[in-house]
Amino acid sequence: MTETGTKGDTGNARRMTIDIWSDVMCPWCLVGWGNLSQALDQLDGEIDADIRWHAFELNPDMGEQGEDRTAHIARKYGRTIDQSKQVQGQMREAAQAAGVSLDYEGEEPAPEAMMWNTFAAHRLLSWTLQNRGAEKQTELKLALFKAHFNERRRIGGRDVLLDVAEGVGLSREDALSAFADDATAAQVRSEERQAFEANITGVPAMVIEGKFLVPGAQPPEAYVNALRRVAAKTAA
Repeated sequence: MTETGTKGDTGNARRMTIDIWSDVMCPWCLVGWGNLSQALDQLDGEIDADIRWHAFELNPDMGEQGEDRTAHIARKYGRTIDQSKQVQGQMREAAQAAGVSLDYEGEEPAPEAMMWNTFAAHRLLSWTLQNRGAEKQTELKLALFKAHFNERRRIGGRDVLLDVAEGVGLSREDALSAFADDATAAQVRSEERQAFEANITGVPAMVIEGKFLVPGAQPPEAYVNALRRVAAKTAA
């Protein structure tokens, strides 16, 4: 599985851009990433992907205190607690098939699985893309997925975000500027408006070459077929 913003390094491969709207709270976004990575591995030497992540907040009104994940799913989607747990089980199975994990992997006792406000995380991701490039942004994105799902850290908190940023080689001082830069906040809001104007109502949503939308977490073969079709349509 590729772990950077650019897949492949062969001179004859077709280079394409994939813009992904997603949220670090979104399990299906991680599943989609795992399946896309499998697809790009199959296309190695045929198609190279420049991947950029864009902001989509699943819960923009989430308070600083967060909310228990199981209770949140039950409340938001009108399910019982047992149904919410069943949905999460289905997500874990999909993640395993995609070669990624939604399971807690830290020390016991396990912290509660929570949902947080992710606006600050999106600011950090946007700043990283603009200042450190797509590969570093993808590295940060995957680290945030890990911090949320596998470590159950409070990624709505600035200190945790700075720790995660430092863990992928960004200095705390540089990362801190993401939270002080009004232009970065404006960029996040702009990306969210772009999603709204493109009728993106759920994530992940992948846009290939700026105009071909692939919605939802698709199986690897669907991404393979989509990328090949776009390559054929846009061939010089």
